[in-house]
Amino acid sequence: IGEWTLPGVRFPLETARDADVGRNSFLTYQLTSNPFFSLSLKESPDGSNQPELVLERALDREKQSSFELVLTATDGGDPARSGTVQVRVNVTDLNDNPPVFSKSVYEARVAENLPAGSLVLRIQATDADAGTNGRVSYFLGNVPDAVGALFAVDSESGEVRTAGPLDFEEKNKYIFGLEARDGGGLVSHCKVQIDITDENDNAPDITVLSLSSPVPEDAPIGTVVALLNVDDPDSGENGQVSCELSGEAPLSIVASSGGSYKVLVLAKALDREEAAFHELVLRAIDGGDPARTGTARIRVTVLDANDNAPVFSQAEYTVRVPEDVPMGSILVTVTATDTDEGLYGHVKYS
Repeated sequence: IGEWTLPGVRFPLETARDADVGRNSFLTYQLTSNPFFSLSLKESPDGSNQPELVLERALDREKQSSFELVLTATDGGDPARSGTVQVRVNVTDLNDNPPVFSKSVYEARVAENLPAGSLVLRIQATDADAGTNGRVSYFLGNVPDAVGALFAVDSESGEVRTAGPLDFEEKNKYIFGLEARDGGGLVSHCKVQIDITDENDNAPDITVLSLSSPVPEDAPIGTVVALLNVDDPDSGENGQVSCELSGEAPLSIVASSGGSYKVLVLAKALDREEAAFHELVLRAIDGGDPARTGTARIRVTVLDANDNAPVFSQAEYTVRVPEDVPMGSILVTVTATDTDEGLYGHVKYS
């Protein structure tokens, strides 16, 4: 009997046979007491009784899938004789139960460097129906193409796995729907929330925003030489960056707001005569484990200032000449040099 059968429907039962005649073969019937079924007797044209099983209440296969009843036939003899038969009622399933998820929201946290095909989580839904009506398959819901490219669900097991590379810097949380569908077409839905955790997969990037070069050698200490922006898209300690200068350049780094750094002329003044230019290597190191490093090279040229006087090759020149030396004769040649360059180093004599 289908569980969709309405109360009041009758089901004919097989009649009993009695080899006696007359009253000794006149049969009456009784059914074991059950709240879902009763017995009705329908008189046949020959005067015998036809037993019928009457449904009294609506059936629910999920609560009770079968009933064991006993039908007794009793003849009219004295003493009466009886026979019994077992009546098993199997309740046929109606697809009246949708799948039910064990949770309404499934949550997981995964690292952004998971390879494709990695297990993220497992969803589970049960269906109280039987057979194909209770067989559950899993599918992605109406999700954007970007989600479908990153996650896949196994229709049989309910395992949600990665289908593409995850990138915390691109998106760190995904919320989408999954559905469970039974063999009869009933569907249930749940939500999946996947938080992506950051990995130190990005090295710091150094951008030179401005560079003042050449720098006059007489520039005061504290003069800004370069402004740089150091960026690391990772989060937390993975994105915290410290900077250092390599070499013995007369510059230091002073942090400014917004993740930028000012490179300043340090306590040591510039001297073009010592070094006409400085090659600097700026290293940015993040706080990840292991740490990642970014570098930038900066060349600072020193502009000459007239900070050096001419210097004679000798402090005193002594010359002995005869008194009758002709006018215009060269007595001595003096030499002076100036370490400055260009016009600043061009020497005139008087």
